[in-house]
Amino acid sequence: MAEGGRKWGGWRPVHLLFLLPALLLYSLFVVYPMVSALRFSLYEWNGLERVAFSGLENFRILFTRYPYNQEVWDALRHNLYLFAVTMVAQNAFALFLAVVLDRGIRRGRTLFRNVFFLPHLVAVVVVGFLWSLILNPQFGALNRALEAAGLGALAHPWLGDPDTALTAVALVNAWSWVGFPLIIFLANLAGIPEEYHEAARLDGAGGWQAFRYITLPLLAPSITIVTVLTFIGNFNAFDLIYAMGGSNGSPGGSTDVLALLFYRIAFAGNDPNAVGVSNAMAVLMFLVVFAASVLYLRWRGRGEVTY
Repeated sequence: MAEGGRKWGGWRPVHLLFLLPALLLYSLFVVYPMVSALRFSLYEWNGLERVAFSGLENFRILFTRYPYNQEVWDALRHNLYLFAVTMVAQNAFALFLAVVLDRGIRRGRTLFRNVFFLPHLVAVVVVGFLWSLILNPQFGALNRALEAAGLGALAHPWLGDPDTALTAVALVNAWSWVGFPLIIFLANLAGIPEEYHEAARLDGAGGWQAFRYITLPLLAPSITIVTVLTFIGNFNAFDLIYAMGGSNGSPGGSTDVLALLFYRIAFAGNDPNAVGVSNAMAVLMFLVVFAASVLYLRWRGRGEVTY
């Protein structure tokens, strides 16, 4: 027993009482559904009736039976592309804004921060509907603005062309969520001592060198958190893509992602074993997110620096 009656590295049994409500809610709304999904995925179903234990048969169906065997890989590829575009557009822009607001703007900083955070407060379905109107090829504001600026040649059916639909959705997704990483980066920047930058200036470092060797390494923990949350959010993306592309990932499945595929298998198909296959799909999504997050955190943990 430690000094002062402390146990477990400073934890006391009374501390568990404060954690108990959160643990109960987390277990009820997160752990229990996850365990149930895993259990349901191991059975063959006839509608809502459980028929027999089938082991990994539902997972085999996902990867071998048409059209699942094609849709799974297409949806996974689209999720990776959605994450890549969102990661670059959203987080790079948020990092740039955070540095500018922290270092370059003294007046109106709160106003700019609220303006960029505002889209994050709007319901995602509303964001998807509004941008569907803005990107409409006939009366959308974007094409009208391009024509008014003499750039009518660039007008395009952004959501109607399979080559541009997923990129358009990803950029809207990045616009909607840019305020969240912005707040995290600003909080981290506020915690970096000014002495580090003063020492760098005394050593003759310019603005880019101070950012490269002082600011960026100390922002690494925030970048790691933002990256993992962006990955998790994009691999669970559903409502925005559903609002902009429908349940089939229109046009031609170009915006189809894993969450949409899960929805179609579970609620929009005619497979009597839909419960088993859709839960196998949910387990697969969890495994992809969990494995990628753990690997990235382990890789980033070895590369972080402290001053």
